[in-house]
This record gives sequence, structure tokens and C-alpha cells, in this order.
Amino acid sequence: MTGIGTSPLAVAAPIDAPDITKCGNVETQGQVLPVDCCPPTSLKIIDFKPPPITKLRVRPAAHKVGKEYIAKYNEALKRMRELPDTDPRSFSQQADIHCAYCNSAYDQTGYPGVELQVHNSWLFFPFHRWYLYFYERILGSLIGDPTFAIPFWNWDHPGGIAMPAMFTSDKNSALYDVNRSIAHQPPFLLDLDYSKSKDAGKIPQFKDQVDENNTIMYRQMVSGAKTQSLFFGGDFRAGEQPENSPGSIEATPHTPIHIWSGNEKNKFGENMGNFYSAGRDPMFYAHHGNVDRMWSIWKSLPGKKRTDITDPDWLNSAFLFYDQNKNLVRVTVADSLDTKRLGYVYEQVDLPWLKSKPKSGTTSKAKKVGISVGVSAATAAESVKGLTPLTNFPIALTKVTTVLVPRPKKGRSKAEKEEEEEILVIEGIDYDRNSVVKFDVYVNDEDEGGPDKSEFAGSFVTVPHNTKNKERTNTKLKLGISELLEDVGADDDESVLVTLVPKDGNVKVGGIKIVFES
Repeated sequence: MTGIGTSPLAVAAPIDAPDITKCGNVETQGQVLPVDCCPPTSLKIIDFKPPPITKLRVRPAAHKVGKEYIAKYNEALKRMRELPDTDPRSFSQQADIHCAYCNSAYDQTGYPGVELQVHNSWLFFPFHRWYLYFYERILGSLIGDPTFAIPFWNWDHPGGIAMPAMFTSDKNSALYDVNRSIAHQPPFLLDLDYSKSKDAGKIPQFKDQVDENNTIMYRQMVSGAKTQSLFFGGDFRAGEQPENSPGSIEATPHTPIHIWSGNEKNKFGENMGNFYSAGRDPMFYAHHGNVDRMWSIWKSLPGKKRTDITDPDWLNSAFLFYDQNKNLVRVTVADSLDTKRLGYVYEQVDLPWLKSKPKSGTTSKAKKVGISVGVSAATAAESVKGLTPLTNFPIALTKVTTVLVPRPKKGRSKAEKEEEEEILVIEGIDYDRNSVVKFDVYVNDEDEGGPDKSEFAGSFVTVPHNTKNKERTNTKLKLGISELLEDVGADDDESVLVTLVPKDGNVKVGGIKIVFES
């Protein structure tokens, strides 16, 4: 794939808003009984027009709000829960929005049988921004307060390292959800790199978990998100099958937090731990508030590539939502780019992860195992014990697997690195979409030391969800590694050792390669 928005051969093919009159029931975890996530139908659709803004709504950090705010939010959500399920403003209908757009309820308009999916592509950020926008406006209207703003779960800050107390402290509150992790209730610490296998391990100390979380955020927002496609995810155009590749924040920490928050006693991980049920937990909206906040922060960081996508297929992609007046509204990605135009901003909170670079590596492991400069990857893989040849793919990832991957370019200058990011691509990822799946990726590593190490490149993580195209194998993970290679001293190496470490679920991998993206 070329860089987002750069292909001169691209044909105009934005994803159109779905035809909700053709919404279908979705399967859940392969169960015989379907789940109905379809909204009320309306023959009248209006196009979104930005409302007049007299005062910006300020979305607060959930861990900093006071009793008055919590009472107001509780009252608004209580009224939303009391609306009949047939009302498009009801909490039931708000929860079903996520289910419908994420679990195959809609085909793409004009392409029968081709799924509309808003995850694992460049639609992820704008869809969820619009989703929260209308949820917030409905809540405000129910209490007669147009200035009401929903909170964000500030999980990138030490103050937000546990589930926000406003969602857990009162079981009689409208903000409470019984289908939430029992094991991870406050004061249990949130692990942004969570996998189910970690629950049996040692519980980290506060400082250790904060340091690790900060390192993860640095990687996902700074060193591993230097291009548009790395941050936003792969492109997704009309008529295409979805699920190309997730962006950095969607992959981690968005997905691990979903799984961490779901009820481990529930077979399907409800509510947060499964796409079809995630919107039933009020904490979901605070979680995605911080995801949305990351989009704004990413654009404010240094770097000429940290701008919104200009590809018309992205800008003209559209969704449908019911507003606070029960109007069915068509919105586009283009109208979502500026939160101030939508009437809200986020409370200013410090970013402790901005300078939390991973611990620097030492010597290139590729050199340590005796691979001479100029030796081909295929020859080296045959001669070094324990390496899997690239020619052996696809493989079932049933054990720790190390592969020697050739680099198309080496010894690049600073200017060249600023112009082109070196990207590690794990492609042809095939997995059971009804299960939690996670594997970690290391480059030139000796002991898979963890996400706070510079050799850690990232993770592939999925939330369980049904898809129509169950046999698809084109899912890929893209990881920016230019800064990583500097840190581990591998800038001049002909090849790098890539280690895949399975954590949860069953997965197959089709191949590994390195590309450069401008």
C-alpha cells in the first residue's frame, strides 16, 4: 500500500452511510440465536450542520471530577436508561450503534454482501468521534444542559491508572455496570499492554506499572506513530473487504483496555470485552473519550506528517446517527476533524509519557549470533539454529518464533529517516475472530523482556467480534521501527531478527517484511 492520500491511481470510493432499512441481525460468538442491534428506521435523513457555538464544552478527566459533576452525569444517564428501547436516544439504542457498525449488521451501500466495519482502518477515529458527539448531545438535552460534556478516562496518566471511581463506587448508580471485570476493580492497576496470560503473573508495583504504561504511550504516540497510516490505520474504500490494519492507538492501548475491562467470569467477555456488547458499559464512552483525545494530541506533536489525511475517500466517508431531537443525521469524516467546530475540547492534563523513551538496547543481536554483513537472510536462517526461514510462511504461531528479515535500506541519514519511516509489516494474520488474540513483536531481542524495552516493537491484539468474511487472511500489523533500530544499534545491519511471542488465542501469520513509507 502506498502512503495514505498519495496514490495517483486511487478511484473515488468513499464508504457511504449505511442503508439502515437493510440492517440485519448479527451473530455473536457463533451462537445460533442472533443479536438484534438494528436502529429504528427513518425515511428522512438530514445532513449535519455544525451548531452555533456560544461556549465550548470541556470534557473533564474522570479521575478529577467532583460530586456535583458525577451527580449530573448520573442523572443524565438515568434519564437515558429510562427511555423506551424503541427511542433512538435510549441507552439501549446508543449501545446498539457500536454493535451494528462493528458486528456485520450493515453491508456497504451499493455492495451487497460486503461488510461495513469501522475498526482496523482509517474509519476508527472519526466514527468513534461522531458516536461520542451524539451520545454527549443527547445526555445534555435530557437534563436541559447544552454545556454538559462527558468525561474521559485518563488512562495515559498515573491518576487514571485504575477504573474511574465514578463508574465503580456506587452499585445503584446509572454509571455502574455489573458486567465489568471483577478481578480488575479499583485499586487494581491498569496495564496498557494487558493480555489474559498476565492475570496469573506477579502484580506490579505502582511505579513499575506507571513507567511501563508511559513507555507504551511513547511508542504508540511518538516513535511508532510518525506517519498517517501508522496512527490512523490502513485505508478502507467502498467495495473493499474491511480489516486491513489497525492504527497504533487502536491496536494498543485501546484494545487491551477493552479486554481488561470485560467480565472474566462471562463466557463472551461482556460487556467491554466484546464488540457487540461494549457500548452497554457506560465506562466505554469514557474510554473512547481518551481515544478521541489522542487524535487531537497526536496532531499537536512535532512532525510534519502529523496531520489529518487529505484523501477524499476518507474525508467523504459517511455514517448515520440519531441526534438529540430524534433526527437521523448523515455525517462525514470531513466534518469531524476539528473538535472546536463540534463544540468541545478536552481538559488540559500533563503528558508524562512524552519523554518516556524505552530503555536503550546494547548490541545488535543479529551480530551476536554471527551473521556476517552481506550474508543473505535465507542463508543465515539455514545456518543459525532456531531461526525460521521466511520461506516457511505461513506458519501457525504456536511457540516463540524468530525470523531474520532483510532490510531494503540501511545506514540512512537523519534527513532520510524524516522523509521515510521504516516499517515492519506482519501480514496475512489469520485468527479466530470470536476469541481474544494477542502476540508481541520484538526486534533484535534476547529475552522478550517486556514493553518497556527498546527492542519491543508492538503487539497485535483483537477484541472478539463476528464478521461475515470469516476466512479473510489479509489483516496486517504495521509497526514503525526507525527509532527502535537506532536505539538497539541496528542502523547499519543488513537484516534484523524479528521475534513473535504468542500470548493469547490461536493465530497464523502469512509473512514478515520491511517497507518504507513517506
